[in-house]
Amino acid sequence: MTLLTKLLLLPLCLHVLLITIVGLRTVTARVKSVLSGETRLKAIATSNSAWPDRIKKLGNNFDNQFDTPLLWYGACALIVALHIEDWVFVSLSWAFLASRIIHSLVHTGSNNLPLRMRVYLFGFAMLFAMWAWFTWRLVSA
Repeated sequence: MTLLTKLLLLPLCLHVLLITIVGLRTVTARVKSVLSGETRLKAIATSNSAWPDRIKKLGNNFDNQFDTPLLWYGACALIVALHIEDWVFVSLSWAFLASRIIHSLVHTGSNNLPLRMRVYLFGFAMLFAMWAWFTWRLVSA
């Protein structure tokens, strides 16, 4: 495995760590809420709307980790399979990871919507650039 391949894929491994952290925080908060009596099991059996807002933020952020990142995982898998790793892909992969981490911090913290949207759009731009560069590399080969 080349250094470029490792540097391309390491952000994906760190994203899995982020998902794990957010998931554990979500489960812990939900269990505490139920055990304290703040949330009733019957109220959440068929809907997430009964969770307190702070717990909804965690759950929503956890769900967000499986939206656009799927396009990132797919691009990286194809890049490695086709052996076309380069520094552009590596840089975009790290930038996308940074956007996911910052998005999670904002989403589960202050939840400042304008800032969260800017961070999301930055990440989406990195993802779009990755796919555009992938397409260029594919058709120009």
